Amino acid sequence: MKKKQYRWLFIVLVIVVLTSVSLSSISIIKLKNIENEFTIENEENTIELIKNEVNNLRSIFVASIIILMILGIITLIILSKSIIDKNKKQNTKQEKLAAGEDIDIRTIVLHMTDGIIAFNMEGRIILINPAATRFLRLMPEDDTFDKIFKKLNVDISMEKIIYLENWTSLEQRVTVGDNYINMYFAPFKNEANRASGVTVVLQDITEHVKLDVMRKEFVADVSHELKTPITSIMGYADTLLESEYDKDTQDRFLKVIATEARRMAKLVTDLLTLSKFDNNEIKTQKKEFDLGELVKQCQEKLQLEINKKHHTVECFVTANVPPVYADKDGVERVILNILTNSIKYTKENGTIKIYVGFVYNDAYVKIIDNGYGIPEADLDRIFERFYRVDKARTREMGGTGLGLSIAKEILDKNQGSIDIKSKKDEGTEVVIKIPTKK
Repeated sequence: MKKKQYRWLFIVLVIVVLTSVSLSSISIIKLKNIENEFTIENEENTIELIKNEVNNLRSIFVASIIILMILGIITLIILSKSIIDKNKKQNTKQEKLAAGEDIDIRTIVLHMTDGIIAFNMEGRIILINPAATRFLRLMPEDDTFDKIFKKLNVDISMEKIIYLENWTSLEQRVTVGDNYINMYFAPFKNEANRASGVTVVLQDITEHVKLDVMRKEFVADVSHELKTPITSIMGYADTLLESEYDKDTQDRFLKVIATEARRMAKLVTDLLTLSKFDNNEIKTQKKEFDLGELVKQCQEKLQLEINKKHHTVECFVTANVPPVYADKDGVERVILNILTNSIKYTKENGTIKIYVGFVYNDAYVKIIDNGYGIPEADLDRIFERFYRVDKARTREMGGTGLGLSIAKEILDKNQGSIDIKSKKDEGTEVVIKIPTKK
């Protein structure tokens, strides 16, 4: 409507301008004709005609100016009204948006991360978003309530949902491939307060389920790890209390009790350390230090264990390794843990090589041994808490199954990384990367 008004107004302006120009042109032409016909005999008539034409021109200009002014005023009024109406509409739209009105519900549903399906009373889909299609892996032919939930082996019917007492929702869980989906069924009503269909809300709870499984496994592992030393301690202690034994037997029993107690204490300490990492309670004190020198110090600390197993350990520090900037105590703990594992899980007279170098912006420590190695199937899980490749051997050698988990947490805190490559019965290569100070 507004566009038509502007169009007609423009046409009128053009007509008025053209008419004014035409009339002016006609008057000017007449004046020229009069000048051409001018003679002394008709001087008075000529002057009178000129005056009349001049008056006509003046009238035309005055009328044109008045008309143009009127049209200009009308144009200004229309334009101002249009601007005011536009502002009012914009303000009204903003107020509606602020109040939650004038929003396309379908657009919201389509972009929800949860799945939504709405069925009418005949069981046909009237609304579905991409998330629901993806969660349930639906095909174009899956277009009714019965087809969808029979395909998922869910024992449920629309009648059961619609005629639930108090219109409560019904919850079901289904497994689709490797994913776990929670489904909430609820009826919806029309304006007459009568049942109009059923809505289904879908939530992907795969991560929650996996975390719950990990939590249960963790609790079971902790219970098992604590039960073993406690059982040994109680058994040997009860034996000592029940009978009298010679000094050698008592010392042997007490040694077992002390060993199991230390093992239990180490386990609890490691658990507390991991708990602090989980709760972000570990405060790293970063400083600049020489990584090559730290590695040599770690090797010296473990020299007794190295000598016991008659290993050959060689350490190579390449030139121009810049100082690293990290938590020195944490990095030392990581290196000690990796080097201890190499010593423990390498047969006697084994070979362990340590390389310290620099690549891009990271310094690295590479530890290579020719030990028992790790099966390829276990490599993806070695950083899980309490995960052991060989549980009997690890427990026999005093491991808790938490060392690599703690090492990874420490390196993550220091923006570093750890990578492990291994082959069964061939050996293991561990690469630790730590950022250097710029």
